[in-house]
Amino acid sequence: MALITWTAAQYGTNVGFADEEHKILFGKLNSLYDLATSGAARTAIGAQLDDLIAYVVGHFAHEESEMKAKGYATFDAHKAEHVALVGICADLQKKFHASEAEVTEEVGQLVKGWLDNHIPKFDMAYAGALNS
Repeated sequence: MALITWTAAQYGTNVGFADEEHKILFGKLNSLYDLATSGAARTAIGAQLDDLIAYVVGHFAHEESEMKAKGYATFDAHKAEHVALVGICADLQKKFHASEAEVTEEVGQLVKGWLDNHIPKFDMAYAGALNS
């Protein structure tokens, strides 16, 4: 079962690239969650974790580039949110590959909760600026 499902009503920003990238991100997160909660091989979980984190870093860089290009007023606060999540993810990734941590249902719920807060509060707010 999917951990998170993209819908325009809940997650739509009306910024084309962001919505498309969020859909891909959700798919990658769901794949990781499915692997982690179904007892998949550690190598498969690690590969999906690495893929998801690389995608998130690239997505954040794309958003930040677009916000900077438009002189988005609350860029610094938005970027700080990104930096915080990447820090959490990088720490998990390092610990996972050192066999000091696991990707668990709780990890999935943490990321889902972050997205449930971040997209409506931070990403939807940039629609006007990025679409101008």
